[in-house]
Amino acid sequence: TYQEVMDRFGTDKPDLRFGLELGDLSDIAATTAFELFRRALGEGGRVRGLASPGCAGYSKKELEELVKIAQSYGAKGLTTIPLNPDLTSDPTRSLAARYLEAHQVAAMAQRLGGKGGDLLLIAAGNPFTVNRVLSELRKEMGKRLGLAGPKNLAFVFITGYPLFEWNEEEKRWQPAHHPLTAPYDEDIPILETAPEKVRARHYDLVCNGWELSSGSIRIHNRQLQERVFRVLGYKDEEIEERFGHLLEALEFGAPPHGGIAPGIDRLVMLLAGEENIREVIAFPKTKSAEDH
Repeated sequence: TYQEVMDRFGTDKPDLRFGLELGDLSDIAATTAFELFRRALGEGGRVRGLASPGCAGYSKKELEELVKIAQSYGAKGLTTIPLNPDLTSDPTRSLAARYLEAHQVAAMAQRLGGKGGDLLLIAAGNPFTVNRVLSELRKEMGKRLGLAGPKNLAFVFITGYPLFEWNEEEKRWQPAHHPLTAPYDEDIPILETAPEKVRARHYDLVCNGWELSSGSIRIHNRQLQERVFRVLGYKDEEIEERFGHLLEALEFGAPPHGGIAPGIDRLVMLLAGEENIREVIAFPKTKSAEDH
């Protein structure tokens, strides 16, 4: 499910060729004297991390490279904790270790499946940024450690996406996929009262961290479609003006329907062992939509 992959991998396009799963450390972090953790939690954020096997010996330069990667994806910084064989950490090599008690470091290591000789990478902040940062670091460490076998193809269907997402700038709900996506039947009763909990009948096929296909089951009931439009902030007059033709069509007995759109070019890219989709397109465009 969407929630499972976000919890375990921080992304809805996980590369399942290797582990390095994320873990939530917020409860442990709340007991520490480390101001960075406490401030993030006080602002409603989370503290999460992953354990990179055998990387405790990373040099200062290598650690700084990881910090720069984290910052490039929106993090203010990155907490790195090299683990000794007894799951303690040397304060001279980790700023965080100066403010953490030995049992707290050990608890974090155990939560993340870390062992002596591993390197803990911990991000603190708003959940969206934390997940994005750790997801990218997970991919980076997978490459560095050679964990993603180039000849392996790990397929997974992701289901149960949110139906709505909150637009902070406009202070309103917007469709996470599109406004015609059907909600789970059991979530329809909370459509207006808890829109953030409503799941969509939307599904993606993912392989090796790439979205290969995307699709959904559509709404086929006029009353339900009108309710969704109202949650999205449309007035009844606007609904009739903009979508009246669609709603009228639904009254003629449209059956449950849906589909999926495959990204064949991305699949060819994976099968060809390429990392850029432009390598398998006959007439690729640049980012500015110009021909080479």
